[in-house]
Amino acid sequence: MTTTTSHSSDSEGVPDGGTATARPGRLIQNEVTTEIPVHLLFRDEPPTVSVPIRPTVVARRQGTGEQPRVRRPVQPEQRPVPEMDPDLAERPARVLPGAAGVLAGACGAVGCLATSWWSGALPPLAVEALRLPASAGAGLGPVQWAAYTGAGALGLFGLGGLARGRTGRAWVLGLFGRYRGTVRRTGLLWVNPLLLRRRVDVRLRHWRSEPMPAADGTGVELRVVVLVVWRVKDTARAMLGVEDHETYLRECVESALARVPVEMPSASRGAVEAASDALTRLVVRDAGAVGLEVFSVRPVRMEYAPEVAAAMHRRRIAALDAQHRAAVLTSVVDSVEDTVTRLTVRGLVELDDYERKALVKDLTVAFCMGRGEPGV
Repeated sequence: MTTTTSHSSDSEGVPDGGTATARPGRLIQNEVTTEIPVHLLFRDEPPTVSVPIRPTVVARRQGTGEQPRVRRPVQPEQRPVPEMDPDLAERPARVLPGAAGVLAGACGAVGCLATSWWSGALPPLAVEALRLPASAGAGLGPVQWAAYTGAGALGLFGLGGLARGRTGRAWVLGLFGRYRGTVRRTGLLWVNPLLLRRRVDVRLRHWRSEPMPAADGTGVELRVVVLVVWRVKDTARAMLGVEDHETYLRECVESALARVPVEMPSASRGAVEAASDALTRLVVRDAGAVGLEVFSVRPVRMEYAPEVAAAMHRRRIAALDAQHRAAVLTSVVDSVEDTVTRLTVRGLVELDDYERKALVKDLTVAFCMGRGEPGV
């Protein structure tokens, strides 16, 4: 027998003399939807694009045949760290050895002395002590005053530029508000005395903060003391790119603590290390823009805030008490089970269900009383 099935249009009647044709039912339809083939609804092949973010499924509307809609969660925009002026970068300043300044100062002093002898202003005792010939005594005229001015300026310029460079210290030099370079050299140096000098410490530094506000993974408020290991890497950006780089570093640490949950050491050792690594990455990213190099940001002391410390202490005591009671109860049950099993397996007693329950009850009470837990 052969059954013929034809797909015809949605007509209400059947032609006379014809054969009634079987009409497939629509899969999903109503007055506002159309047919959807099955092969489009259920596909065997895996999706070609994997979405790392878990989508949110919105419930379908009843009676419409609408498939569940997928709403993609909106990711927070990653704001880049503001870049500093590219011209504001550390570069070495031009300085001379200290011997040049000493030589210039000595030349200025000798010039002043010679001008005084030339003009006759040098005292006779000084002339005799220095074994100088008798002066002609030309007097202080314009030429002598010009010689005084030149020699004095040379001496002051030479001696006024002498500076001593120290290991772990640097100078940031500026002239009329413009950056002129950084001096990291050590020893006796000569620096232009017209330049403004700003001393900066470039050694490796350890900063232990005061208690700062933070929170754990459940939102409980904490007070955290952190140890920051850092140093100034770019002196130009640290001194000129921000008003106070130490205050800026402190604010970076506070901002990182507000974004990273910090767990108590008793909770998990790995959680504390993960929080330290996350704090270090955030502070390195924020402080690097102003020339600061941060090596580690690690919590060294954590405690609950005063307003929640008492409640958390009671909660911890209750958790420890519950854990102790659970351990005692487990030990008692194991002891009772072992006693009853040995009595019955060795054939010392024959117990029915009622006698077994009574024995278990008596042994449990006896073991609990012996362990000092009458309330278990």
